[in-house]
Amino acid sequence: MLSAIKKFLTGSVQNSSGNSDAVSDAAPPGPWYGVDLDGTLAVWDATSTLDRIGAPIPAMVDTVRRMVDNGIRVKIFTARACDPAQIPKIRAWMNQNGLPDLEITNVKDYYMERLYDDRAIRVERNTGRIL
Repeated sequence: MLSAIKKFLTGSVQNSSGNSDAVSDAAPPGPWYGVDLDGTLAVWDATSTLDRIGAPIPAMVDTVRRMVDNGIRVKIFTARACDPAQIPKIRAWMNQNGLPDLEITNVKDYYMERLYDDRAIRVERNTGRIL
């Protein structure tokens, strides 16, 4: 199992015939920061719905721009990504708010180094102690 995960992360997978194929449309593995959308990058309040994305939160939009300008790989890390119909809405929102065309996901992997999220509670690594 671990070898299969390593192969996936390095871009090599086996097809059903057992031959190894390179994953061509996947971004190369590497460190990245996740930034939640609703409530972190965009306003989410009692009137919010999944039909529209709230107004940008300027401090966080600026933070994401600085990350990108400094060569940090940033992904929008949002539960909305589980619904394919939400992806074009998120892309349009990023474009309207001056953000680059960032990757969008709802899946963590071994390369995620940080997560910016309004719901997360930080836990000290390897201890279970809530910080």
